[in-house]
Amino acid sequence: MIANRSKHFLSIYDHTKESLLEIIDLAIKIKKETKNKEFKPYLKNKTLGMLFEKSSTRTRISFEVGIHQLGGQGLFLSSNDLQLGRGESMKDSARVMGRMLDMIMIRTFDQKVLDEFAEFSGVPVINGLTDKYHPVQLMADYLTMIEHNKANNPVVAYVGDGNNMTHSWMMLAGKLGFELRVATPKGYEPLKEVMDDAIELSQISGAKIVYTNDPKEAVRGADVVTTDTWVSMGQEDEKEKRIKDFKGFMVDSSLMSLAKKDAIFLHCLPAYRGYEVSEEIFEHFADVIFDEAENRLHAQKGIMVWLDKRCKDG
Repeated sequence: MIANRSKHFLSIYDHTKESLLEIIDLAIKIKKETKNKEFKPYLKNKTLGMLFEKSSTRTRISFEVGIHQLGGQGLFLSSNDLQLGRGESMKDSARVMGRMLDMIMIRTFDQKVLDEFAEFSGVPVINGLTDKYHPVQLMADYLTMIEHNKANNPVVAYVGDGNNMTHSWMMLAGKLGFELRVATPKGYEPLKEVMDDAIELSQISGAKIVYTNDPKEAVRGADVVTTDTWVSMGQEDEKEKRIKDFKGFMVDSSLMSLAKKDAIFLHCLPAYRGYEVSEEIFEHFADVIFDEAENRLHAQKGIMVWLDKRCKDG
């Protein structure tokens, strides 16, 4: 068992509302400095190991640029190039890397693999994505909501697959106490264990989390509408079935018209126009979506600086 999960960033569930907002405040501060070309060496001479078992565009670029701008160095580690690819155990790799690196980001499939690595690493570990959670994306999404004035007691509608993004939205809503409506086709609901955790959190925070199979019910009156690809990495063989099952779940102008007039649309990317979102809606909200993409850089810098400080403070 991991002795102190809050010394890592494995899921939003592991952190208090106060800690999450501290990270966001740090991200806002560092983003402002970055825009003013002030690159303060918060992580001078620190090395971030970036371990990828799943490929990525935004995750690699944002972490590599982020650690560089903070005064440190990023080291790209593909599992194909390491002893992991030849059968070395995750816990032994964690012990080795933890003695040579200051912080490690992992993008992998199984949440249990991530948790095992964190248990043995000895240094902070960041979840760059697993099949269960994508917490760094949600920090970027919430930062984007703040910048577009949608973070004050919002109603958020998530339309699509009950996947890692859905789970992460449920954890964020549960921690921060806002209303989240999740609409998925039948058979694609979120994991029961995550739903149970969300119920537990909402009883503390006052969040309202609603599940439905009707996207119109979810979107009606929402401040924020968001979705994700219907066919995630590793699900390509299910593509045709999923396209049929998700009929009626595309966020198009008809569905978006049910949200508030000043509502925004978010997408974590990559986007597949004509499937989960129409070309028209994507391009209408392109500025917001690419603010969101850029905010991966700033939110993750906030996470890294916060974890480093927490490590120093013990």
